[in-house]
Amino acid sequence: MIAILVSFDPFVNPYHSARSLSYAAKGMVATSQALAAQAGLDILKRGGNAVDAAVATAACLTVVEPTSNGIGGDAFTIVWIKNKMYGLNSSGPAPADISIEKVKKSGFDKMPLTGWTPVTVPGAPGAWAALIKRFGNLSLSECLQAAISYAREGYPVSPVVGQAWKNAHKLYQGEEFKAWYDTFTDNGRAPEIGELWKLPDHANTLEEIGLSNAENFYTGRLAQAIAETSASQGGYMKLSDLAGFSPQWVEPISVNYRGYDVWELPPNGQGIVALIALNILKGYENPTHHQQFEAIKLAFSAGRQLVTDSHQLKQDPLDFLSEDYAAQLRSRITDIAAEPLAPLPYKGGTVYLATADGEGNMVSYIQSNYMGFGSGIVIPGTGIAMQNRGCDFSLDPEHVNCLAGGKRCYHTIIPGFLSKNGLPIGPFGVMGGYMQPQGHVQVITNTIDRHLNPQAALDCPRWQWLEGKKFIIEQDFPRHIALQLAERGHDIQPSLNTGLFGRGQIIWRGNDVLIGGTESRADSIIAGW
Repeated sequence: MIAILVSFDPFVNPYHSARSLSYAAKGMVATSQALAAQAGLDILKRGGNAVDAAVATAACLTVVEPTSNGIGGDAFTIVWIKNKMYGLNSSGPAPADISIEKVKKSGFDKMPLTGWTPVTVPGAPGAWAALIKRFGNLSLSECLQAAISYAREGYPVSPVVGQAWKNAHKLYQGEEFKAWYDTFTDNGRAPEIGELWKLPDHANTLEEIGLSNAENFYTGRLAQAIAETSASQGGYMKLSDLAGFSPQWVEPISVNYRGYDVWELPPNGQGIVALIALNILKGYENPTHHQQFEAIKLAFSAGRQLVTDSHQLKQDPLDFLSEDYAAQLRSRITDIAAEPLAPLPYKGGTVYLATADGEGNMVSYIQSNYMGFGSGIVIPGTGIAMQNRGCDFSLDPEHVNCLAGGKRCYHTIIPGFLSKNGLPIGPFGVMGGYMQPQGHVQVITNTIDRHLNPQAALDCPRWQWLEGKKFIIEQDFPRHIALQLAERGHDIQPSLNTGLFGRGQIIWRGNDVLIGGTESRADSIIAGW
């Protein structure tokens, strides 16, 4: 059986992309880069299931979209398989040897964005291996073949990726980033859009990960290379940090929004922020933009008090999803824009993908190096770009998310899933740093409150809270609504940079077919059959 979909008109899409919905019956893959989507579809056609397709797509994205993710990043997943939901948190902790005192003695008064200090243990290879071991029909090596081929034989750089590559090229300056230049530039030149690009070291590393089921990455040659590079460059990462890592299977959390269950993963991810906001908004018959703006500020303020490593939580996350708590927050919303408790940065670089197969299995998967290529640290001869996830730690020892060795930090990447009456509707996600829970709220309200089809729900002009009363809006955001929001005290600033508003994918299952929407702000495509 399948859940009853929220009603929508497949022909109504008043927004800029004018893309049609995608339909398929036997399988579907939606992500931000066409070659990666096709790699996942090829796996489905070879007998793989939605999990195999997700891993193949994720690995391929590290090659064809290295501006947003890599082998040295983290991953989170919600899997619906054989009529049951599972959650996987594959985010890595800070090295055991790091501390607030050591970072401050190094001359930092807050966590830096680049270099070894913000590098945490990469979780993505562990996620691939764990997913395939538990649910896969195929081997990890089989699922990585497309990624290996593109890395070794080359692929044409797509437009949005090419533009992001040139922007990143300006960031990593100095001898510290020599390996990044050796790996991701041609004698200092970033690739042109449409240029055939090869990553031979990346190919060899993926091959080793596949043959060893990722063990080589955490205990073998690749782990040794990471530890030796860290030691030679003054980093904190040791072989023991890598060997001690393992992904965590977790129970997803949810709120009911007008009869639909919206699912996220529990902390240390920020998915609970989206759920808190939706819990507030369901108290309004038809939430206005003003009410959405105020709800997201309240939700982030709550999340900042809570979200950190699940082993060090000071409060039960489910307490933040109670009806009483939602009512308390809702009561603070007036007709005038309020000053929030905590500002938020808005930068981020992440990939999101959704897969579904003909057997009813579905995957919501997100993977990231955090900010673009991450820390700028690349392990020589491997193609492994290390994430800078640890830059979100606080150096205030009293802060819930304070830095500590072996601790996982507040994590921005979140996969989403929608169901009704215990039956799956499907995966959804919007990547992009602190935009992500805001994007989830907008997708869900567009879908359930406004009855928009998946493509229109993604194309709808987005907004993002930055700090204080400041919101940025896309250029085609309705002008009359922007003026009304300004009159209520919101600081509304139009932005031409569509990259600030996240990139999303949706796959819904209905009437024995798959219905997909893909992101018009990226090099996205839906592959189906």
